[in-house]
Amino acid sequence: MRHFLPALIALLVAVSGPARAELQIEITQGVDKALPIAVVPFGWEGTGSGPPLDAAAVVAADLARSGRFAPLERRDMLQKPTTPAEVKFDDWRMQAAESLIIGRVLQTAPDQYEIQFQVFDVLRGEQLLSYRQPATAAEFRRSCHRVADLIYEQLTGLRGVFSTRIAYVTVVRSQAQPQGQSQGQSQASVRSSYRLVIADADGENPRVIMESREPIMSPAWSPDGRSLAYVSFEARRSEIYVQDLRAGTRKRVSARPGVNGAPAWSPDGKMLALALSRQDGNLDIYTLDIATQVLTRLTSGPAIDTEPSWSLDGQQIYYTSDAAGGPQVYRIAAGGGGSPQRVTFEGPYNARPRLAPDGKQIAVVHNDRGNYRIAVVDLARAATQVLSNGRLDESPSFAPNGEMLIYATREGSRGVLATVSTNGRIKQRISALEGDVREPAWSPFPSN
Repeated sequence: MRHFLPALIALLVAVSGPARAELQIEITQGVDKALPIAVVPFGWEGTGSGPPLDAAAVVAADLARSGRFAPLERRDMLQKPTTPAEVKFDDWRMQAAESLIIGRVLQTAPDQYEIQFQVFDVLRGEQLLSYRQPATAAEFRRSCHRVADLIYEQLTGLRGVFSTRIAYVTVVRSQAQPQGQSQGQSQASVRSSYRLVIADADGENPRVIMESREPIMSPAWSPDGRSLAYVSFEARRSEIYVQDLRAGTRKRVSARPGVNGAPAWSPDGKMLALALSRQDGNLDIYTLDIATQVLTRLTSGPAIDTEPSWSLDGQQIYYTSDAAGGPQVYRIAAGGGGSPQRVTFEGPYNARPRLAPDGKQIAVVHNDRGNYRIAVVDLARAATQVLSNGRLDESPSFAPNGEMLIYATREGSRGVLATVSTNGRIKQRISALEGDVREPAWSPFPSN
């Protein structure tokens, strides 16, 4: 029987047997003709030498990282206006900038700021957007991301995701010398440190949520973005926890005999879909009411059923099963009852389904001529489009605007992350400065 993803294998094997993570993001492929724009350094009105961060630099970096825009270098700017009255459109037309962003940062009180900015269509000489974004010293970077979101939406018609976050797991391995022995007397053992981290979408502001010498897997964001569910092996067996990110508290929600894996939140945030093996030792899909701990079994039989994902209306659950001899995606009623329906048919292997925010596609890990790659399947037409080009790509997660996917892959011997647009045209590589990085999950849009 064909095996499932390496993450599932690790889970089954494990059942039988704060440092700051920093990420580097590199655009490996953008659109053929990125829009030339100018993000002029923002003016400053306040005490001291300037605001907590260079707001215009954060905005320009966000827009450049999207792969859709090519910001003009500051040293090449013929003028640096901070108010609409100072703008000379002929200068920007001469430099082929199609859009212009200017602004100012005003200090309104100690540690309180307002980012004022305008967006212009250079070719038409028209203002497209004017906005005032409040900010605090502690949340200044996030407010800059919010500015970039608004500009991105104005210029593309799509909601920006720069103020969202990503969760991921890092693994750092080190050699530990046995106590009482000097170096050279015996071979040092390798010790692994697992960290569950959340960070801004640009990799900044990393925060370690959980650290353990035992594996951490399958982080999943709650619909409101305030909690994470994940699998921890800290007790030397798989257990599922839900952690409140604001309070820092956590609750163990499933520690049943056998496998406790692959948590997925229902759209209303009241339930989790899980993969449990329980008494019979076979993996099946269950739903768990978090408040009452009531379990409902959805699948049964000899097949391995795992990796659940909810439909947008909460009425169905997509999951991976080898019922047909190899991993394929099925769906079943979330309330129990009814028969499973097969969803994927193209290729011998389709696993780890994740529904797009518009509900029209699922992302899967797809066997593409012996390589495991990220693909999207059109649910109406059952058509599959391969997006990535690695050999062992896994763990796809949609951005909340549905435009990008983040996933785990390999770069040599290291685990790294990557993103790809759902049309395959924009690609990025994301690596940690230390250790491997894996199991990415993109947050929902901020609730405030």
